Amino acid sequence: MGGLFKEVGPFLAEYGIWGLIVLTFAEASFLPVFPEVLLIPMSLFNPTLAPLYALAATLSSTAGGLFGRWLGLKAGRPLLERFVSAGRIKNVEHWFQRYGGWAVGLAALTPVPYKVFTIASGVFGVPVRLVFWGSLLGRGIRFSLQAFAIFFLGEDAEDFLTRHTEELTLFL
Repeated sequence: MGGLFKEVGPFLAEYGIWGLIVLTFAEASFLPVFPEVLLIPMSLFNPTLAPLYALAATLSSTAGGLFGRWLGLKAGRPLLERFVSAGRIKNVEHWFQRYGGWAVGLAALTPVPYKVFTIASGVFGVPVRLVFWGSLLGRGIRFSLQAFAIFFLGEDAEDFLTRHTEELTLFL
């Protein structure tokens, strides 16, 4: 699963689903690690539990997204500027102008840094219900597709997901 799993995965994997919950919550609001570094290996290890792992990841990532929004509300634009370049903030602001609060949902589906959008949602005053529903739907679709691919394809899913992640994201 690559370098990040070798570093973070074993530490959190020993905590099982609780490690996954902590990782997905933190990733949605402040940690620069993709949830898949734990979700995919755990699901491959036990494909019958992959849908449960996807549900846990979705719910904790949604909660983390709401926490990210809260951080943006409380710390404001200076927090965003500390972690994100001015050019990227301008791009994020464009997404919010174009898609409104649903920009969070779009970011939840893609490999872009989701935490930037959750924090920005607080900075730009996006209603909490839009952050909640965008996160729940976006992350739910993303993690469920991965989990069900593993559930149905087993070990062949790792190769499938590695080769087709970009196409699946563009399709969605």
